[in-house]
Amino acid sequence: MLTEQYVAVCDDPPVRLFVACSNGPIDRTLLVIHGGPDWDHSYLREPLVRLAEERHLVFADLRGCGRSSTGLPDSAYSPHAAVADLLALLDALGVAQADVLGFSYGGLLAQRLALAAPERIRALIIASSSVMPVPDDAYDDWPEAARLQAAGEALWADDPDPSPQLTRADALAGIPANVWRPEARAEYRSRLEGVRFTAEWARPYLAGTLPPARPEHAADRLAALNLPILLLHGRQDMTFPAALAEQAASAIPHARAVVIDQAGHMAHIDQPGQWLAAVTAFLDGRTEQ
Repeated sequence: MLTEQYVAVCDDPPVRLFVACSNGPIDRTLLVIHGGPDWDHSYLREPLVRLAEERHLVFADLRGCGRSSTGLPDSAYSPHAAVADLLALLDALGVAQADVLGFSYGGLLAQRLALAAPERIRALIIASSSVMPVPDDAYDDWPEAARLQAAGEALWADDPDPSPQLTRADALAGIPANVWRPEARAEYRSRLEGVRFTAEWARPYLAGTLPPARPEHAADRLAALNLPILLLHGRQDMTFPAALAEQAASAIPHARAVVIDQAGHMAHIDQPGQWLAAVTAFLDGRTEQ
């Protein structure tokens, strides 16, 4: 269903991205940008692979992630470099324009991609991410969220030396915070077992040298693009408050929010049917306009 390949996207330093593509029509390309960022894309394949025949799905591991190039200098890891890689990938694949879905950290990169090259983007889905900055007191009225988030933070405090094993341990410790429905957590744990974790981006992050991924004044700048935008969120997201998606939708023309109940940060795990239906309805609705 998916064809896997390596695509060269940068010469200095040399970077090859591991990419999985479906055989759907190239003029209906959907580029999927994973989060982490020290994860790979595999945890996002389901339920999106159900669109493989009707859309040209492009899943890419970011530089330093999964099976893409690793071992680069810390200075080579930045949101700017990741966006440049993705544009080079579209060029290499012969994709003139694409719909883009960015998940979590990937949602921040997707915003940067749209701002950097709006002529290459037909529509933007910002999933389990945020256009608006997250206030420091965002979860003050939800103590359980703060408690569950602290589980992963404690791992890094106890062992600040980044490693793939630590990234994996952090992901596993975060299961209760990221998946709202207990009955969906076994599926998520199984999916995490298949993720190829790294710690390439963690090094500059912990050293304080990783540039912020969130674009400045993102709401105003995205509004100026007149780009169709879907803000897709779980109501019980403990990483990015769902209210921020609704605020962004009210501030950006041509944007709308879909907030799914009984779903956490990994809303596509908690409610895969509703999540995919929202993606499909948005893309198909935009195509018909």
